[in-house]
Amino acid sequence: MKLYTKTGDGGSTGLYGADRVSKAHVRVEAYGTVDELNSAVGLARALGAGPLDPDLDYLQNALFDLGADLATRQESPYGQKLSRIDAQDVAHLEALIDRYQEEAPPFTGFVHPGGTPAAAALHVARTVARRAEREVIRLAHEEDINEHVQVYLNRLSDLLFVMARAANQAAGLGEQAWMVKGRR
Repeated sequence: MKLYTKTGDGGSTGLYGADRVSKAHVRVEAYGTVDELNSAVGLARALGAGPLDPDLDYLQNALFDLGADLATRQESPYGQKLSRIDAQDVAHLEALIDRYQEEAPPFTGFVHPGGTPAAAALHVARTVARRAEREVIRLAHEEDINEHVQVYLNRLSDLLFVMARAANQAAGLGEQAWMVKGRR
């Protein structure tokens, strides 16, 4: 099978279930941003996430599930073949957040994104997760979606933040706090 099909040359793409939509459709924007998020997580792994790697591997697989969930309309019979994001997936993220937060120094406010290359990449992934969440909210205003997807992305951005902090702490790097203008 060839990688290119030429079916999208006119600006449309196929959803899972054979529906065709514009490549600029809000649904495509949503799952495309999740794909970008998955790549950002992959970059963090490639930069050497060390002890975070098993959890990042889990997240990459979950993001493929989430993207497939978004690429399949709720009413599609093909949705029965998917592993849709659910409340257990959200609970798993919450458990990871709690675990990493226990290991991190106390949170005292906003910090500059950065630190180790892996931590910086996790901060980028966090901002992409926030954008994916906004895209999903836009989609939810137009079509029915799995209600757990939005919640999952909201928790995921929190997890990526605390994982970035953990990566810096594991490397012995402190955090630079945001200093409000006038207090510098």
